[in-house]
Amino acid sequence: MPRQIDHDARRRQIAEAVCELIAEHGIEAVTLRDVAARAGVSMGAVQRAFPKDGMVGFALDHIVAQAHQRAASRIEDSGAAESARALLVISMQEMALAGPGQRAQAVVWLTFTAQAAVREQLAGLIRDHHDKGLGLLVWLIQHGQRTGEIHSDADAHEEARVLHALADGLTQHIALGLTTPADARRLIDYHTRHLWT
Repeated sequence: MPRQIDHDARRRQIAEAVCELIAEHGIEAVTLRDVAARAGVSMGAVQRAFPKDGMVGFALDHIVAQAHQRAASRIEDSGAAESARALLVISMQEMALAGPGQRAQAVVWLTFTAQAAVREQLAGLIRDHHDKGLGLLVWLIQHGQRTGEIHSDADAHEEARVLHALADGLTQHIALGLTTPADARRLIDYHTRHLWT
């Protein structure tokens, strides 16, 4: 009887291989042969798992999904779901990829962002994630205004744009080694203080 393959797990395994190769050698290292070797699967398995150019886009989605999972886990573990302030800070930290051991993901995200300037398929994916992240920040600020934790006169849309730009900039600084993840988290805490009542 043929062995059953968990296709979702296989795709995540390949996405991890793509991310590792990009973090170590840049996007030019993402060849079918190298990805297959890093993932420990055949080139045919990679081709079956992804359509042409699909594995790079999936790797980008994989990084975002991991950030969402980490944020949800941190919120659940800390009981932060009741605090608009904690929700906003945790979300910002994950958007900036400012957690311990996340520098490699920051490098990959920065690489994707640079490639998006010349590859429309990636540009569309980056814009989609950007819009979702911005929408989340707007919602979190408005939630904080409803609970009285954030100043009611704050412009939620403008504040969200500034916070999103801060997260993007911190990701770049982490990737380039200009700041540490710990310092990025401190800057997020510092910058969000003006919102609190």
